[in-house]
Amino acid sequence: MAMIDKFEDIQAWQAARELTKQIYLLCQDEALASDFGLRDQIRRSAVSIGSNIAEGYGRNSRAELIRFLRISQGSAYEFRSQLYTLLDANYIDAGTFQRLHDLSVTSANLIGGFLRYLEKSKANRS
Repeated sequence: MAMIDKFEDIQAWQAARELTKQIYLLCQDEALASDFGLRDQIRRSAVSIGSNIAEGYGRNSRAELIRFLRISQGSAYEFRSQLYTLLDANYIDAGTFQRLHDLSVTSANLIGGFLRYLEKSKANRS
């Protein structure tokens, strides 16, 4: 695994950043922009993915990083659930859904891989 000098080096954070960028662009659509509750909720869940990775990294503790990565992964799953609401409410088409779904899966998988690495390396140090 490459050396991580700052949270911006974490691949899971990079994927979460792209997901957040895409959802903010999508939320500029007039119909979704006027659905304040759903718009705000999906933006919060997207922002939470990367923010929790950064916060966990900033705690300078492996245990805290693991804890915040788990929260981040939960936010990725929350985001994915909300995508179905966007699709069902006809705010997005199937292609947009699939693109965002794939990004959310990638984010969750990268977080999961990082968690496994941290937990395994912690166990090997014991």
